[in-house]
Amino acid sequence: MSTTVQGRPAAVTAAAAAPGGRSRGPARARWAAVAFVAPAWLYVAGFYLYPLASSIRMGFQDYTVSSFYTGVAPYVGWDNYSKVFHDSHFGRTVLNTVVFTAGSLVFQFALGLALAVFFNRRFPLGGPLRSLLLVPWLLPLVVSGTAWRWILDTDSGVLNHALLQLHLIGRPVPWLASTHDALTAVTLVNIWVGIPFNMVILYGGLQSIPGELYEAAALDGAGGWQRFRHITLPLLRPVTAVVLTLGLIYTLKVFDVIMILTQGGPAGSSQTLTTFAYNLSFQQLEFGRGAAVGNLLIVVAVVFAVVYLRATREQRQAGR
Repeated sequence: MSTTVQGRPAAVTAAAAAPGGRSRGPARARWAAVAFVAPAWLYVAGFYLYPLASSIRMGFQDYTVSSFYTGVAPYVGWDNYSKVFHDSHFGRTVLNTVVFTAGSLVFQFALGLALAVFFNRRFPLGGPLRSLLLVPWLLPLVVSGTAWRWILDTDSGVLNHALLQLHLIGRPVPWLASTHDALTAVTLVNIWVGIPFNMVILYGGLQSIPGELYEAAALDGAGGWQRFRHITLPLLRPVTAVVLTLGLIYTLKVFDVIMILTQGGPAGSSQTLTTFAYNLSFQQLEFGRGAAVGNLLIVVAVVFAVVYLRATREQRQAGR
């Protein structure tokens, strides 16, 4: 006695459902998925993984100009790192990097949060004004750095002219030519560049906080500072972690602004690890030592990225 399934013999249906007939569909889907993902992986491998592997390898080689032509670059082990650590400029460079990074992060976050809280309220022209504040973030860093170099110029700069007119200073300040002021100047410019990014991300976080929480707190007699401290800050913690981690990684690798404004000078007073690596590689032609400094930056960035990923994973697990 034969049975049919929707007019088809059961034997035919069983044959179509057999392992041999069933494997074509998933296999074809897997190959299609590989075809779609392959270009992205090729891009990552060609423009990220290969340069990263080359930089790590170069950090352990005596790589000179002749190595580009001969291909001969003998391995020297940890010698490049030892020379970097014993370099007379390394200690000050690390200190400059810490001051530059910490100062940028603190003020970018504080001012970005203040602007986000300010724009979280509705008022006339709030949208256009918020859009105008994105200009520093949208401009190419070459344009921003060039404009600020003119603003901070000792003799013809707008900033010194304004301060002199307001009688706040007695003589022009050499913002970019003084060993005492150069690091402060490049830090202030980097803060100006990074404030819009912090404001946008934190503003999005504020938009996700229910307004009913503030209304309930106000009915309970909580003031503005208490609402900010006990509602805004705790609920912004995940967004804060993202902003600070990305800001840290970005600030560690800042190169354009410093090179355009001071080139790490005068006398290395505004030099960070990024400009230090550039000077070693392309001015002193010590490519192995320059790669070693770059690898140190990569390690620091990876450490903070791992800390961030673990923190966010713990927060997700705690929220379940």
